[in-house]
Amino acid sequence: MSLKERIELVEDRIQAACKRSGRNRDDVNIVAVTKYVSADMTRSVLEEGILHIGENRPQTAVPKWEALGGQGIWHFIGHLQSNKAKDVVGRFQYVHSLDRLSLAKELEKRAAALDQTVSAFLQVNVSGEASKQGVAPEEAAAFLRETADLTHVKIIGLMTMAPIVDDPELARPVFRRLRELRDELNARGGLWGPLTELSMGMSGDFEVAIEEGATWVRLGTLLVGKGEET
Repeated sequence: MSLKERIELVEDRIQAACKRSGRNRDDVNIVAVTKYVSADMTRSVLEEGILHIGENRPQTAVPKWEALGGQGIWHFIGHLQSNKAKDVVGRFQYVHSLDRLSLAKELEKRAAALDQTVSAFLQVNVSGEASKQGVAPEEAAAFLRETADLTHVKIIGLMTMAPIVDDPELARPVFRRLRELRDELNARGGLWGPLTELSMGMSGDFEVAIEEGATWVRLGTLLVGKGEET
């Protein structure tokens, strides 16, 4: 199946999920996860009109970003070590994996030096799995209070990773809980700004995530295929 055909198939499935849940298609954004494909394939993704590119390792993403001349809108979606923030800020407009205060402060320092703003998602470990990164749901409000005075890191929403399961319906409660948590935090109000975004859902469960309110879905092999990372 060609890239164009895969994109068309994904688009059909997104539209169907939006229709089932009464959502506007324009409210759902695709992040093409290109960590396993080359810079040339990533360029092809951009040429097909998908402008949001997701990568999870600075050491492989930076050469790819440079090869493409900074084309596209780049999202860092993996666990980010604080000492790698210098490689991310200035290249990635979005960080989906903000999970600790030390990282928030390092991103703030790096972004301030460049006079830029990083849009971030607070990663929440809704499932409670020990293998997952992120703050516990009950810690989210405190984290937002602690970071409310940052001027170059803007937390725009929440992100989670659901357990990998054969039946995507089993992931639905995780996605639903993240949406409910976002709504609870917005209703509570506070020093932080409104949380409008939900980054949740991958190739195996993105339709359920959309039905539960995802505004960003992170799609890798299903969308871009497999390839040898370069």
